[in-house]
Formats: sequence, structure tokens, C-alpha cells
Amino acid sequence: MFNKEIHQILIPDMLPIHFGLIIGVFENHGYRTKLLRSRERVVVDEGLKHVHNDTCYPALLVIGQFMDALKSGEYDPDKTAVMISQTGGGCRASNYLFLLKKALSKDFPQIPVLSINFSGLQKEQGFSVTLPMFIELIHAALYGDLLMSCYNRARTYEITPGEAAKTLARWEKTLQKSFADGSFLKTKTHYRRILDDFAAIKMKPFDKPKVGIVGEIYVKYSPLANNHLEDFLISQGVEPIVPAFLDFCMYCAVNTVNDGIIYGGRDFKSMLFKTAYNILYKKSKEMAQLIKEQGVFEPPHDFEELRREADRLIHQGVKMGEGWLIPAEMAALCHSGVSNIVVAQPFGCLPNHIVGRGMNRVIQENFRNANIVAVDYDPGATKVNQENRLKLMLANIKT
Repeated sequence: MFNKEIHQILIPDMLPIHFGLIIGVFENHGYRTKLLRSRERVVVDEGLKHVHNDTCYPALLVIGQFMDALKSGEYDPDKTAVMISQTGGGCRASNYLFLLKKALSKDFPQIPVLSINFSGLQKEQGFSVTLPMFIELIHAALYGDLLMSCYNRARTYEITPGEAAKTLARWEKTLQKSFADGSFLKTKTHYRRILDDFAAIKMKPFDKPKVGIVGEIYVKYSPLANNHLEDFLISQGVEPIVPAFLDFCMYCAVNTVNDGIIYGGRDFKSMLFKTAYNILYKKSKEMAQLIKEQGVFEPPHDFEELRREADRLIHQGVKMGEGWLIPAEMAALCHSGVSNIVVAQPFGCLPNHIVGRGMNRVIQENFRNANIVAVDYDPGATKVNQENRLKLMLANIKT
């Protein structure tokens, strides 16, 4: 059984900036954590020893990252736990818990497996997300989105290489401390200071083409999964535009609300998620307004506009995987002038092949200027082939 006084929690890396803040939240509540940053091929090879290559690529990477860390000898198995987050949808991702437990069962059966989910997949004694922690996690997502947006633009145009990375590192430390002293709640103050600090970086004119990144949640954000997609796009002379992580959180919340509307029986759960959605949406709007006022960086999409885009293209009842969110993000990107889009997806990810690759024709019928490429990521796909597909898209880039 998990004991916070004994166990250190290993957390797989998905969003490098966001998760750096999230572990600060856990530390503030007495949990000792370690964010696994390993991104070498050994992670894939280790994953293939425990997960079939036809199984979801993110599961293979997450489990491979855990097993690589545990076999390194750096961690005492009797004092270590592992943690994953899950949405609990109708796809292979719902099997992560069981695949991870199976991988651990032979050599590390004593290691507790913690799951952060709101689908009732598992509750581990000794660990829980309290209301204060939940509030802090929401703010970690907000700050992470702002830092991600500012950092991507600043490092694309910075005159002195590395200046954006230094500003990012400074703010990561500042925000981690803010969760310990409670100052994280001064959001407007922090937002303005972050925007001003990144805007103070000497940058070239913002004249490079933009490329949006959408797709399956893990592959979309994880440098390990997408072979450092954002870095590659910047190296090719374009600015990567990555939708906010909070959009996915709101997507999950509103889907529960929609279930009550579509299937009837609005219960306490749907009302609770409606309240959570309203809070998240209000917070997102507040941050977007300050970004617009400052005028240097790109604000996140208005989520209600995303929902309206979804209603034009696909029903909001289509919610397996990233569901209606992917075509809605593609449409919102096109509306904002970002007509070049990469759809990053695990090979064989049925939900994302349907709503990602499968919606390309519909997007292109509605947005004649759309230049879309779907890129599959799996253990057998080579980085060269993936980059060649991206280069073909970039050769037809549209501004």
C-alpha cells in the first residue's frame, strides 16, 4: 500500500513545462516526486519488452520509461511508487493501469501504482487529490499553457540563443515556490510579469510561417513521443502553435456534461463537472484577455468557439480519444490564420485516425487553404520518415 512518508513517486514526462509545475504542487502537499526526463531509444526498447507493439504507443513509452528508471538501480523498489493519469475512455488507453501492473508484477510487485483519474478506474489508499490540490493543479495547467506559448514564440525569434530558455527556467522556479507560499492565486500579477519578461527578450520580426500541432494528447505534447516535433519545426524556420492543455481538461469536463444532455439523467456528477467547466472556462478567458492586452503573444482559443466549430463539423457526442476536439482545434487554427497543421497520432489509434486523419477532407472542404499532414508515431516508425513527411507539408506551406 502507498505511504507518502515512505514512497517517492515516479511520474512520466508528457508536458515538460506543465509537469515541472505539477510536481511542485505534489511536493507542496507532502508527496516526494521525481519527473522522469529520459528520452533515449532505450525507453522504447524497454517498453517493447513489456507491451505488444500493436498496443497504444503512449502506453509503451510510459511503461518503458518506468521500467528503464526502475532497472537503473537509482530507486529503491521498496520505497518507490509510480503514477499515471487517465481519462478512462473507450480506447486502449483504459488498459494502461493493467499493462503497467503486469509489467511490474515479475520484478517489482511491491511497487504501488497510483492513477489520477475521474472515471473510477482505481483508487489507491494513501493517495488522494484534495480540493486545495485540485485548485493548485488547475493553476499549474494555466501557468504551463502561458509559459509554453510564450516560450515557443520567444525561442523561435530570439536574437540571442538560449535567452528564452533562461527566462523559462527562472519562471518555473518562481511558480514552483508560489505553490508553497500561496502566491500562485495572484494570477493577474504573475501573468503580466511573465508576459513582460518574455516580451523583453530581443526578438526578430514575427514573420515566419506558423504550423499548428493537434492530435492524441500524449503524442501531441511529449517530446519523447513525437521525436521533438516542436524543436524540428523551429529548425525548419517555422513557429509551432500548440493548443492549450487546459482545452483538453475542459473537453473532458464538458463531455460529462454532454452525456447528461444527450442520454438524459442529469445527476450530481454532471452538475459537478458543469461547475468545474465554468470555473476552468472563466480562468481561461481571464488569461486570454491579458495576453490580448499585452499584444506580443498568442492567446489560447476561446473554448466556447471550439465547441461551436465542433458543432459545424462533427457532433460533440463523438468523444472517444480526443474526439471532436481535434477537428475543432484544426478549424480554430485555420480561422486564426494557421492553415498549416500537423496531426500527431499513435499508429493504429482508432479514435484519432477517425477524428484526425478522417476529418481532413471535411476541414479542407471548409478551409480551402488548409495544408494538413497526419504523422504516425510508433516504435517501428523512423524519425527520418516522419521528418520527410513533415518536410513535404512544409514544402507546400501557406501563409
